[in-house]
Amino acid sequence: MNKSELKPATVFDQFAKINSIPRPSKREEKMIEYLKTWGESHHLDTRVDETGNVIIRKPATPGYENHKTVILQSHMDMVCDKLVDIEFDFDKDPIQTYVDGEWLKAKGTTLGADDGIGCAIELAILEADDIEHGPLECVFTRDEETGLSGAEGMKDDFMTGDYLINLDSEDEGEMFVSCAGGRNTTAKFTFKREAAPAGYFFLRAQLKGLTGGHSGDDINKKRANAIKILGRFLYQEMKRYDGLRLAQFHSGKLHNAIPRDGQFVIAVPNAVKENVKADWNIFAAQVEDEFHVTDTQMVWSMESADAEPVIEKGVADNFIRAIQAVDNGIYAICQDPELNGMVETSSNIAAIHSTDSEINILSSQRSNVMSNLDNMCATIVSLFELAGAKAYSSDGYPAWKMRAESRLRDITVEAYKELFHKEPVVRGIHAGLECGLFSERYPNLDMISFGPTLRDVHTPDERLLIPTVQMVWDHLLLVLKRL
Repeated sequence: MNKSELKPATVFDQFAKINSIPRPSKREEKMIEYLKTWGESHHLDTRVDETGNVIIRKPATPGYENHKTVILQSHMDMVCDKLVDIEFDFDKDPIQTYVDGEWLKAKGTTLGADDGIGCAIELAILEADDIEHGPLECVFTRDEETGLSGAEGMKDDFMTGDYLINLDSEDEGEMFVSCAGGRNTTAKFTFKREAAPAGYFFLRAQLKGLTGGHSGDDINKKRANAIKILGRFLYQEMKRYDGLRLAQFHSGKLHNAIPRDGQFVIAVPNAVKENVKADWNIFAAQVEDEFHVTDTQMVWSMESADAEPVIEKGVADNFIRAIQAVDNGIYAICQDPELNGMVETSSNIAAIHSTDSEINILSSQRSNVMSNLDNMCATIVSLFELAGAKAYSSDGYPAWKMRAESRLRDITVEAYKELFHKEPVVRGIHAGLECGLFSERYPNLDMISFGPTLRDVHTPDERLLIPTVQMVWDHLLLVLKRL
């Protein structure tokens, strides 16, 4: 298969155009202008709100004028991550894609199919003149990935439809009817630097090649977290060698991604430097065995480093203890039998970066139960406070609760069974969707979320399963006709 054979061609053509436009979260101006110009050039009612969300309205096809209005919704921004050893500027460079069997991938970067493929489906429907549908509102929100500020800033009169189909899900054949709420927790250690004691040797340790993934949708897959692994080693060595001094710690980029790589710089007495190197090799083998199913490409290195001022010992030791102790992964499983054992509450330690005078920590917590989300955030905050850091949690975004009755859900399920002769899975998702915010602002809106299959989103391994795009396209068109 090559790019010219991708089906539906109109969707993949739109996706290629979208991937030529830089659209990092919070810097989507070029994409906003593209959508605005595109809608106006097609003589469609096009508006941009104060936040930067775009809506393009299309009238019903003949015979469908009296049908209720359907909203198709996706987000225009993308997570920008790349392999550490490639040069790429997400503010200037187009995403380079290629076909690998049945998968569409990008060369060393995130693919942008989360949620560029949803945007492409919307534009393809808007452009088509042979699709049966009632009145449509195609909505493109900004900044979904780093705070849902597009949905948060949307006024309650921006959308007017009766049904909303969110195209930001990642498993074809699964229909999502609820999602987790989420908050970020940050912590900051402040310190003074000082000279390392005489007779100390500096070492730089690096770990890369972890699988990583989405901090919500992949949190149940037991993948390694670079921060937790590096913290484990530091805690082990701190207990063995009381004189260990920390100079740097860097790992992770985004609140919604499991960190794939990281590094630290330490200073140890000359007498134990070879012991520390041996400990590192033994530790690496143990961790590789521990994660031999999920993380098969770990790359470990430890080498000498230049001397530099170190973090004052009391702060560094408390930081190491906190990283060893902080909750990471699943905290609770949903008790509702209709949600099939989905993760209810989780936490992800996402990014840590040291400066000349601070260590800044970012983590994210998610839950379908808002009281347990509060509890999880309080647990993380209190741990860092006990370690001497200043910590607080953001306001976050709400969960989307499943409706007891939904005409949209019923029609979507029946259309799927008719097309593919099998039952779809109807469930909740542990990731955050903008539907949570929409459910507060538009309480009567009947919503569902589905989309083609994506894997390893928020990482440079992100990939799109090509045949599922045609399946979602056929399914969506039948749903629009039935609604």
